[in-house]
Amino acid sequence: MSTPSSSEEVERVDGGGSSSSRRRMRLSSINSYGVWPEPFVEAFAYKVAIDAALNLGRLAAAQALFHIFRVCSTWRAISRSELLWQNLTQRIWNINHLLLRHTWRDEYIYRHRTAANFRRRRYAHTTLQYYIPPDDYDHNDNNSTGQHSCRRLSLSDHHLAAGFSDGAVRLFHLPSSRHLSTFYPQHRDRIGRFSRSVSGIILSDVSLVFATLDGDIHATVINGGGAGPLRRAHMGDVVNDGALVDFTGNNRWWVGLYAGVPGRAFHIWNNETGELVFIGGTLTDPEALMGWHSLTEITDDVIGRVRITNHGNAVIACTSLRVIVFDLQNQVGLVLGELQQQIVWSRGIIVSSFDSNADSALIADGRGTATLRRVADLTEICRFTVRGGGLLLGCVNGGYGVVFGGGVIRVWEIESGGYMYSFRERIGEFCDALVVDERYVAACSSSGVVHVWDFGAQI
Repeated sequence: MSTPSSSEEVERVDGGGSSSSRRRMRLSSINSYGVWPEPFVEAFAYKVAIDAALNLGRLAAAQALFHIFRVCSTWRAISRSELLWQNLTQRIWNINHLLLRHTWRDEYIYRHRTAANFRRRRYAHTTLQYYIPPDDYDHNDNNSTGQHSCRRLSLSDHHLAAGFSDGAVRLFHLPSSRHLSTFYPQHRDRIGRFSRSVSGIILSDVSLVFATLDGDIHATVINGGGAGPLRRAHMGDVVNDGALVDFTGNNRWWVGLYAGVPGRAFHIWNNETGELVFIGGTLTDPEALMGWHSLTEITDDVIGRVRITNHGNAVIACTSLRVIVFDLQNQVGLVLGELQQQIVWSRGIIVSSFDSNADSALIADGRGTATLRRVADLTEICRFTVRGGGLLLGCVNGGYGVVFGGGVIRVWEIESGGYMYSFRERIGEFCDALVVDERYVAACSSSGVVHVWDFGAQI
């Protein structure tokens, strides 16, 4: 499905350029009944753009706006409304943080161009270099294979964090590709040589929070030249809780997924106060033994994944047997929806392929079928076939699904399930970690090299 949504069109949303006379006549006839009040025109432009984004894809909203602004000078004036561009940017591109560019119109144009670059495979590829000094090995009881494998990657607007099985978290500045800092969890008694393996990272441009398998949570503040001192925000209790196998969060909540002790799968904290507000859930009860094994050995079997989604109002999590959604707004922990393997997948869920964006989740099964499902009701949006033997790693942003398999990173459009392209670069037969946001794709090869593909627009 093609959509008329070039970056040139979004540049002309202030009324410049040309358009079809037929469309102008239709829109002009709307205005022939009289001069519409400016707030009404603004609301109409917003609705038309949102309808175009929902029906034809996010890139189609720009051309819809372009035609509206061509109707007359009164309608063209709406293109200078910062409130309109703010509302459109937040709704279409799911941007809820502070403005990063000079105006909301500039922000919208940047997001549009970056998504267009994603569609057309326009990117800059680089690798992030870091040095492991010999004394870094003193942080480990031994130097056996697996102690330095990458377990997690996380992205923010300007930074990338990579967490490793020896507990190290390396922070990079993306615009300069510079390695800023390396953090290690504070020393304590350990149960298993991989108990300090990083199991989750929450990253913004002002803070870094990471968790380890033993349940410890550490945090630090990021400043312009690096980061502040590391503090332990929570001390884990692996004996009573099990292994903390995945960890996620946002500006309000931290959510941990545990395996090892029945009935304690989820822990939820208020990240401002540190208060533990919920413990419960049976999602990982069948994987309890795997949870204990994760403390002593590294395998390709991923126990579970957890993500905060639905604009921060819900949590979606999965194991190889189940997918559940529970409430994070009104009644924390209340299960809102569930899919079970025996109903939907005959060969189990590939947990390493699981990811979610603001509204939907990417789930692949053992037959190589990937589905995108709405978080609200777990209904299927689209499906496509993923290729490549061995381990599959999957990620999703607002418009595209990115999957590593068989040594190749491939991209699908999630609005239709159509295959787009594969990356030109090969990172090796095996990939330890993969992450994607609206601008970057990052992957760490089994050799420890961190690759970054930057689709960011220049405006």
